[in-house]
Amino acid sequence: MIPSGRDLDVLSRQLGRPVRDVVEIGARCICGNPLVATTAPRLSNGIPFPTTYYLSHPVITAAVSRLEAEGVMTEMSERLTTDAALAERYRAAHEDYLAARDAVGERAGTGAVPEIAGVSAGGMPTRVKCLHVLVGHALAAGPGVNPLGDEAIGRIAQWWTPERCYCEGAWDTTGQAPHADLSRHTRTQGLSPEELEAKRAARRGDAGTGGAQVTSLGPDASESTASESTASDEEN
Repeated sequence: MIPSGRDLDVLSRQLGRPVRDVVEIGARCICGNPLVATTAPRLSNGIPFPTTYYLSHPVITAAVSRLEAEGVMTEMSERLTTDAALAERYRAAHEDYLAARDAVGERAGTGAVPEIAGVSAGGMPTRVKCLHVLVGHALAAGPGVNPLGDEAIGRIAQWWTPERCYCEGAWDTTGQAPHADLSRHTRTQGLSPEELEAKRAARRGDAGTGGAQVTSLGPDASESTASESTASDEEN
């Protein structure tokens, strides 16, 4: 479903920053608010973005973060090495994710993104490195597609279930929605590889001098993304 202006406003409030390149709403609360933002596989600035389904609802993201803090990702990754049936279903989820991303790109008009061809998200198909990605996929695709995403949803039932609305008080609804994007990803858009390397060197120097001031690349320069050229699983 194409996001409305209200959807984008709610997403910005949920995330605490303006959303970008959201082309659909992958899943909704029973009240209609977004739970998952579907993002174009190539951002409007040209950067590939592998995380098609981005979990946005603060109650769900907090609950999933609790699971991650409890070591659930390590447990799941270990089970993938010993449970052949689970590993096969998880690989099928990986293939579903790739197909869905291609379909989203076609609908959004971004076309193929060869930089991330064959690369899904969240650690699929062999490990688990981001439960938020798996839960976002499970909510968007529906039950039975991503086994570990489905399992994670079941394991957060004490904090969130799809049958009930948890939106009231979950984010700030007063005043203007966030309009200044200060995320790491945005603050490094347009930097060349040399500039990114200079920033990394500057941060290393800053750490080594106990926070002494170092030369900046300009007022808009800041930290790079996880892969420098490809947006990470954790950003939207």
